[in-house]
This record gives sequence, structure tokens and C-alpha cells, in this order.
Amino acid sequence: MQDRLQFYIDGRWVDPVEAQPFEVIDPATEQPIARIALGGEKDVDLAVTAAHEAFGAYAETTRETRIALLEAIAAAYQERYDELAQTISREMGAPLWLARAAQAAAGLGHLTQAIEVLRSYPFEEVRGTSLIRHEPIGVCGFITPWNWPVNQIMCKVAPALAAGCTMVLKPTEVAPLNALLLAEIFDTAGVPAGVFNLVNGDGPTVGQAIASHPKVDMVSFTGSTRAGIEVARAAAPTVKRVTQELGGKSPNIILEDADFEAVIAGGVMGCAMNSGQSCNAPTRMIVPAARHDEVVAIAKATAEQITVGDPGAEGSRLGPVVSEAQWDKIQGLIQKGIDEGASLVTGGPGRPEGLEHGYYVKPTVFANVRNDMTIAREEIFGPVLSILPYDDEDEAVAIANDTEYGLAGYVSSGNLEHARQVARRIRAGQISINGATQDFAAPFGGYKHSGNGREWGVYGFEEFLETKSVMGWES
Repeated sequence: MQDRLQFYIDGRWVDPVEAQPFEVIDPATEQPIARIALGGEKDVDLAVTAAHEAFGAYAETTRETRIALLEAIAAAYQERYDELAQTISREMGAPLWLARAAQAAAGLGHLTQAIEVLRSYPFEEVRGTSLIRHEPIGVCGFITPWNWPVNQIMCKVAPALAAGCTMVLKPTEVAPLNALLLAEIFDTAGVPAGVFNLVNGDGPTVGQAIASHPKVDMVSFTGSTRAGIEVARAAAPTVKRVTQELGGKSPNIILEDADFEAVIAGGVMGCAMNSGQSCNAPTRMIVPAARHDEVVAIAKATAEQITVGDPGAEGSRLGPVVSEAQWDKIQGLIQKGIDEGASLVTGGPGRPEGLEHGYYVKPTVFANVRNDMTIAREEIFGPVLSILPYDDEDEAVAIANDTEYGLAGYVSSGNLEHARQVARRIRAGQISINGATQDFAAPFGGYKHSGNGREWGVYGFEEFLETKSVMGWES
């Protein structure tokens, strides 16, 4: 078991002001694999002070200097790519193939995108007689989760560095080891002292201290809607900018003219991917009522072919969920689905057969789900799919939009224009047509209780900029 009890502040590894050891648990074995320290307000203040003092000089660096820095980070990242993937897999349970192909890859994708945006972004332009200037917002506080940890760190850190901001990161205490590796990568790449700082801790202590700190100019949070509300409350007295990427309950509308064999199977796999621990997972499959039984048969066959097992084992498609608390929550919601009268097609409560230890969940499919059932309303964050029938297209769209969330949506049709028409009607921040994959240049973020602000690409970059007008620039 490794000890990682220090924080990264002002370009150095430092001891906490008051050490509070905390064990990091391997969700596949339920055994501790590392100890970190949980920090407090004094640690946050030291980190914010370092970021505040570094901001003036870093904000004045040239575009070319920041591009060179991001390129150095990308090179150092690639040197430790496999170590990052293995760390992610072990501490949060993603199968090693997924950690390599998607989890670690996403971090590099955001770095590459930040460099592309920075190369050509117009920081100044003249409109009429005024200069419109975009300047870095200042010290940024980042609070990130465990489900796609490097992705959600790098989609904040990379554009913030590109924009000229300094920052303090509080990664999740549940899966923090990847963030410590990233701090080492930034240090190797030559990120100036004070520009990037890391303090481990929990949300109510370190997260709250970051959100409420008067010298933090902007806070970007990814996590549950409940926690996001608390971050916004803490930030409100200092009138700082707050961006939030929160929960989701994303609809997956299957239109009558879709290729059912392909899109139903794809929808099941999309819901189960990463053990269902994705805020944009297509968890509500909305299907023509007349073909409900056909859909159920395809979904059942697909789910029952998914191999659940050790994240490091060849052939494991799904690993465990991240923690005992998550496992218990998912089990409770599966039972709720049964109790409220949804038809359990496959899966259900308990661990998969042959897995006595680890936080493993059976890939579960419910049919004949109504949109007022708990499993159709609440974010389960596990490999649990709800199939909801509709009678006509208007009802399908109404079901899709009848949710407090609005992060993502999915539409499948054999006719692209038909899919486009339905996609326009879904009230969510990112819609995928016919299984389109993620685009790092496209904005990511939600409507309603799924948050505010956008990440990724130029839209994410602009969250880290203030806009100034200088009137009388032209006579």
C-alpha cells in the first residue's frame, strides 16, 4: 500500500497543515491500496494564495509560451499514459481496456483541443470604435469526481492553462491517485510554481473552502446536482463565476425507422459502459409501444452477453462500481423498480454469479417502465436500463423532456433528417444522432438541473475568460 500524504502547492510537494489520513479502496477487492491525507481550510488558503500570487505573471505570458507549455504537458502525459490508465482502473474499477482506450485518452484529447483553440483564438477584436478584449478570469477552483477522473480534470485544467489562469484542484478523495500523477506530469512539464495546485480533501471541507474563498475568481464543479447546489451556495457571497456539470437521466429515443438490432444493442452497451457511471449515459430507452416486446428481447440478449469481472482480466467488459456506498444505492434503486411494478427483464439485486467480493452489479434491464417510476426519474449511476414505450413521436419527445435533468439525449433513425428533426426538440445540452461518438470540439453541459456553463472546445475555453470593452479605441 502506498502513502501519498502530501499536497502539491506552489510548485512543491508539501505536508498538510493537519494530516487526516484516508484510505483509497480498490473496488474490485474492497481492500485499501493507498493512503492520502484530507486537507482543510488552511491548506486551501495556502494553495489559493500561491495561485493568486502566480496569476499576474502567468496571465501575461504569450500565446506561444502557453502553447509550448501545453505541448510539454502532452509529451509528459504520453510518457506516463499506461501508468495513468492502470491507476484509474485500479482505484475506480474501469476495465483496463476502457481505462486505456477512453479514460486516459480523454485527458490527452482535451489537451490537444486546448492547443488547437489557443492557436487561433481572437483575444482582441475591434467592433465599431471599441476594442473587445478577452482576458483570463483569474484563480480557478476545480472540484472533480471519480467516474471519469482524468477526463473531468483535464477538460478544466487544459483550457484554464491555455487561457492564462491559475488554479487549485480538489480531486475526488475516492479516486485521487490519478490526480497526483497528473501533478507530477505538470511538474515535469515545467508548469510555473503556483499556476497549478492540488489539495486533497472531501467536499464539505476542502470543496466548501475553495468555493467560498474570496480570492478564487471562478469555480468549476462536476458531480451530483445535490453537491452542485451546495457549491453554488458557498460561492454566492463572493459573486464568483460558477459552472456546474451535474447529473443526468438521458433519453434514448428509438424511432420506428431505426435499425432495431443495432441501435437497441448499442443502447444497452452505452448504458452499461463504465458500469453505468456516466452522467450522460442513455438510461431511458424510449421505444415504439407496438415493438416493445421485440426491443425487450434484443436488450435481454445483449445484457446477458456482458461479462462482468476483474478490471484487469482479459474479456471483462464491466468492472465494479466505485464504492460500497454506490453499490448500496444502486441495489436500493433496483429493488425500488421491482417494488413499483416495472418488469425485471434480466439482472436484478445482488452480485453477479461467481463474484463474492467487490462492488459488482448485474447488468439490469427493466421493461414496461412508466416515466413517473423512481427508476425513470432518479440518476442510478449503475448499469441499469429502463425501457419506456410510446404511442407516437410527440409522446416520445414529451417523455424525453419530462425530467428535471437535461444533460444529454440520443436519437436513432434510418433517416438522418428525421433524426435531426427529433434532436432539435429534445431539451438537453448534447444530443447524439445514430450513435455518434464524442467530439472534443463540441460544447458539453446541461439544461435545467444538469447544470450551467459549458466545457470542451472553444465554449469551454471561453468560460475562463472575462470580456473587456475599451471604448474610443478607434476614432
